[in-house]
Amino acid sequence: MVAAGAALADEVGLAHLTMGSLAERVGVRTPSLYKHVGGQEDLVRRIAVLAMNEAADAVGGAVQGYAGRDALAAAARAFRAFVLEHPGRYAATIGMEPSGPDDPLAAAGGRLLDAFMAVLRGYDVGESDVDHALRMLRSLCHGFATLQAANAFQWSADIDESFEWLVAFADRGLRAMCRGRQPV
Repeated sequence: MVAAGAALADEVGLAHLTMGSLAERVGVRTPSLYKHVGGQEDLVRRIAVLAMNEAADAVGGAVQGYAGRDALAAAARAFRAFVLEHPGRYAATIGMEPSGPDDPLAAAGGRLLDAFMAVLRGYDVGESDVDHALRMLRSLCHGFATLQAANAFQWSADIDESFEWLVAFADRGLRAMCRGRQPV
């Protein structure tokens, strides 16, 4: 049921995903869905868990065997591809907070952070800067991918070139931090 809901969210957008539309998609009456999910909020939470795990798999798999700029580029490309292929399910992750340490969302989010931490290990980011570096990576990757998914880049410059420019900029900044200088 969750996979069908995630696929439908990708097609119609998370804002248009309803229990009724999901029931119609899977060929059951709406009340039958409540045997599988506790309602709309539970469905969206489960989609968020699915999306976080899928994104973690994509990013984690992409960075294996790479370090430094190569790992950064692989992670950023994998994350961007995931968001572009799954905009509805990714939208479910935005602002979704784990209800506690045993929440599957916490575990899924931890897996995605671990994948990005693998990137940072190649830069030898100091312990006091790890949170800042993770936020920077998430902001860059999330921002670019969600803007592209919303068709918000209306300039004439090639989007892929802009994306590679972003990766190069992040790489230069991270390398500068490793040398003890503030990035410019």
